[in-house]
Amino acid sequence: MTHDFGGAVALVTGGASGIGAATVELLARQGARVVIADVQREAADALAGRLSSEGATVRAVPCDVRDEAAVEAAVRATVAHFGRLDIALNAAGIGGKELRTAEYAEADWARVLDVNLTGVWRCLRHQIPAMLSGGGGVIVNVASVAGLIGFPRHPAYAASKHGVVGLTRTAALEYGKKGVRINALCPGFTHTPMVQGMLDAGMPEAELAARVPVGRLAQASEIAATALWLCSPASSYLHGHALAADGGITAA
Repeated sequence: MTHDFGGAVALVTGGASGIGAATVELLARQGARVVIADVQREAADALAGRLSSEGATVRAVPCDVRDEAAVEAAVRATVAHFGRLDIALNAAGIGGKELRTAEYAEADWARVLDVNLTGVWRCLRHQIPAMLSGGGGVIVNVASVAGLIGFPRHPAYAASKHGVVGLTRTAALEYGKKGVRINALCPGFTHTPMVQGMLDAGMPEAELAARVPVGRLAQASEIAATALWLCSPASSYLHGHALAADGGITAA
């Protein structure tokens, strides 16, 4: 399914790889003007360059979501260049170490929460005012199926993603009547650099796929297509929702 995003201005954090990059590609090819905000500057520049050479309107800006000033600058740059902010997809995130809860070091815990949860909050702090000044907009926060269920040996990741879901619902209640629609997207196991790291560490893909009722991992493009639906008028009455795109994991 295609959506007409012609003229819309979108900001994607974590847009240089994985689900973020796949969403950037779909938004750009369906007419949106897209800003890639990512700490991976070379990858962001390369993606922006490739899509621009294909006729899309895409810019890259450096952004580490742990840095308040960098987040503010990315939003400000988007509005300064394109005049407004209509869509934001907050996809920046890390997996953290694979350890049981009592084995986690405080510094490792703090790092995961700072990127995955506080990073999203920093984005909302600046994206929401930008949208309010332009008459409204749509925000999609990328959480995880681990934000809906327990995720053994990933306590910090699960806690951060549960937090993203709670933050999403709270912000949705606060800003829905002001024209800002906010939802969370909760993917299951998806072919991204994060999951590839699990596979490289020795997890057989067949074993991971066996945890999924449909029997396979998702492609980033599939999750991106769901993100586009959440950003589009086709989901205009969906608000404050955590949408699982998980191959049936949460159906159990």
